[in-house]
Order: sequence, then structure tokens, then C-alpha cells
Amino acid sequence: MTKTDSHDVLITTAFLEPGDEVDRMLREAGLTTRHEPELALLDADDRAGALAGARAIIAGTRPLGEEEFALAPALQIVVRTGVGYDSVDVNAATARQVPVCVTPGANRQAVAEHVFALALACARRIPENVSNLAAGTWQQLTGRELQGSTLGILGLGSIGKAVATIAAGFGMHIVAYDPYFDEDFAAAHGIRRLDLDDLLREADFVTLHLFLDESTRNLIDASRLALMKSDAVLINTARGGIVDEDALVEAVREGRIGAAALDVFADEPLSASSPLLHTPGILATTHVAGATREARGESGRMAARNVIAALRGAAPEFVVNPDYDAVSA
Repeated sequence: MTKTDSHDVLITTAFLEPGDEVDRMLREAGLTTRHEPELALLDADDRAGALAGARAIIAGTRPLGEEEFALAPALQIVVRTGVGYDSVDVNAATARQVPVCVTPGANRQAVAEHVFALALACARRIPENVSNLAAGTWQQLTGRELQGSTLGILGLGSIGKAVATIAAGFGMHIVAYDPYFDEDFAAAHGIRRLDLDDLLREADFVTLHLFLDESTRNLIDASRLALMKSDAVLINTARGGIVDEDALVEAVREGRIGAAALDVFADEPLSASSPLLHTPGILATTHVAGATREARGESGRMAARNVIAALRGAAPEFVVNPDYDAVSA
């Protein structure tokens, strides 16, 4: 049955719930809310009802495409609770004069720390050790240390810089690639600039912090994996589409790289039958790099503040399609 309750703000972010801090912020500002984290799974009438009256959407990682925008004629703003916005059809939003915003910086520390959780898990062979012990095998596996190794950072933006700061504490040598390289930050933190292929050849650990667009889709393909050291570890907490997953599985299986640790995948949720889950040497987590209480709390609050301000007539912040209002010019 179609829900008929009216609402100002549609919330599709899975970690936001009715009655939580963000919900209270919005309601105290005089706005009504509706939570639909599985919007795509609603029947056609309920989906249309959820979108029809919404003036704002606080969105998670599930897609918002042309169809959703067409069903939301009252929409004035979309805010993604995160920094990646490849799940939002930005062109469709722009055509309807809808700004698409993100919450930059909210999960920077969380993602950076998760990089090292994954790096240490691979370096010290923790999943293998735990599995062996649970199976009754007492085997003292030889690992490796982060100190003295070379960390290659692809994307020296906000999260990449947080990763570099932590890496320095481990005593790692840091090299980085970024099309818009921050020379001042690099000089202050002892980071060497390399081009992409040279970084892949030199690094012991490679961590990805790039946006997903047509210039980065399958950036790490079979030819680039072939450049890496045979014991190198690839870590991806950015977007799954940056890595050619089939090529990665083959490279790990054949021992052409040492290991991979992935928090993001081309298709999410990841199928239980995916070879990424059944290839020794590949460690996978469920897109949780930014999933800390602190990061999620700040991301939700940033989204709510932006929505409240925009619906009151203020200019939205952290807009990724700044030409959204050009169609009215």
C-alpha cells in the first residue's frame, strides 16, 4: 500500500534512523522526515510516494538515477553522507537545477585508520593466522613490518593526507601520485612525487584514494598490476570501479602481487559467490572504512545542517555540480 504521509526530507542513508540525532535536528528545524534506506526495493507506488513530496534527500550509497529525479519534482537538494557521489546521477540532478552535495572530511580519519587496519592484517597475515588457529593448526606465520617499507598513495587529497600522517608514525617511506599534487604538503611531510607507473613499481603497499570517474575507472588493470612488486599489497578504500577486479583476482592467484585488501567493490553488496571472497590473499570488508560512530555522526550532522540551511534559502555547501543553476540563466 502506498504511504501517504508527507515529508520534507527523504533519508536513504542506512546508518541514519528515525529518532536519532539527525532526525531530531531536522524535526526541530520544522522539517518532516521519512527513512527509506532500501528505496530501490519498494514497490512502484511506495517509491513514487517516497520521492514525490521530498524537498531534500540525504542519500547513502544506493543509486539515485534519472528515474528517482523524475519522481521528485519538489526536490531542492541532495546531500550524500560521504565524499563519493558516483551513485548519484549528477547530470540528471543538474538538468533539474538540483545541487548535489557531499560531506567532506567527516570520515577522513576513519578511512585512514581502516587503511592501516587492512595493511597490518595483510602484513602480519592475521586472517590466515586466525583461520588456522580456529581449525586447530598452531602455525607461527612470518609476517612483515610496516617500518621501513614504502607506502604509495594514489590520491593525495584529504584522506590521502591523513593516511600519509599516520604512515609517518609507522616510519614508512611515502611516495604519492595525484594529478593535482600538493607540493607544499608533500615537502612538509617528506613525500616524494612519482608518476603512477613508477609508484606502482616502487611501493610495497599501494593505497587508493581517488574519485571514480571515467578517467579512473579500471585504472588499476592487468597491465598496471603487472608493474607491482611480487610481494606488494594493494589496498582499496576508495571505489571498487577503480580496480579491474577480474585482473586483481588473477594477479593474486598467480602470485604476481602479494595480497589485496578491499573495502569497496564494483557491485555492492558483493555477491557471496564472488571470487574476491574465495581467493587466498584477498581480504574483503563490507564498505566500512568510514563506518565509525564519530565519522557517521559528523557526516549526518553536516548533511542535516546543509539541508536545513538550503531549505531556508541559503546557498548549499560542498556542491559537486556548481553549474546546477546554470540552466535557469
